[in-house]
Amino acid sequence: MKFLVINGPNINMLGKREPSIYGKQDYDELCKLIEQKAKELGVEVRLFQSNSEGEIIDFLQKEGISADGIIINAGALSHYSYAIRDALQMLKVPKVSVHISNIYKRETFRHKDVNMEVCDGGIIGLGLDGYTLALQYLYRRVIR
Repeated sequence: MKFLVINGPNINMLGKREPSIYGKQDYDELCKLIEQKAKELGVEVRLFQSNSEGEIIDFLQKEGISADGIIINAGALSHYSYAIRDALQMLKVPKVSVHISNIYKRETFRHKDVNMEVCDGGIIGLGLDGYTLALQYLYRRVIR
C-alpha cells in the first residue's frame, strides 16, 4: 500500500511561520511523525512539498496513478487552485484534504477549500495530528 502526502506553499516553513497558528514543530518533525505512523500501519508513504502549483500538479499526474490514497495540504492554493483540484479529481483513489489550522477561525478567504469537492473529506484545525488521522482513514478505507 502506497500513500502520497503532498504539502504546498509555506508548509516547509513550519516552526518558523506563525507558530501561534501552525505550532512550533518544523517540517522535518512533521515528516518524521508521518513516517512513524506509516511504519506502524505497515504502509509506504511518499512525502512531497513544493511552493509551486505546477510542481504539485506534475507530482500528482506522475505519482498519483500508482498511489492507493492521497493526503493533500495545498496551503493557500487550497482556496483557489482549480488546477490542483482537477488533477486530484482525475485520480480515482481515496483522498483527504488536511489543514493544520482551523480555516473557519481565520480570514474569510480561507474558509473555502476547493479540493474538498473531490476529496473523501477533510481534517481541519487539529494541527499535525491531522496527517496521522488522515493516514489511518486511508489505511482503513483501502483494506476494506
